[in-house]
Amino acid sequence: MLILTRKAGEKIRIGDDITIHVVDIGKGNVRIGVEAPKEVTIMRQEVGQRIEEENRMAAKRNRNTLVHAASMLKGHKTKE
Repeated sequence: MLILTRKAGEKIRIGDDITIHVVDIGKGNVRIGVEAPKEVTIMRQEVGQRIEEENRMAAKRNRNTLVHAASMLKGHKTKE
């Protein structure tokens, strides 16, 4: 991990197309701005973790639904 010290109003460049702006430094927090191409996803870590958890739960529900549907169809014969 690279650790940098910046003052309010200073910037950090990441590659050619991402810029981090230190907007304000207050008591216990730092406000930052991020300039990046539209195709780059930017989110707070806790939001990303919540999305991952929701996706895992949805996948589990979908699997359970499929297993239930398959078990219901096992004994069901279609007319030919």
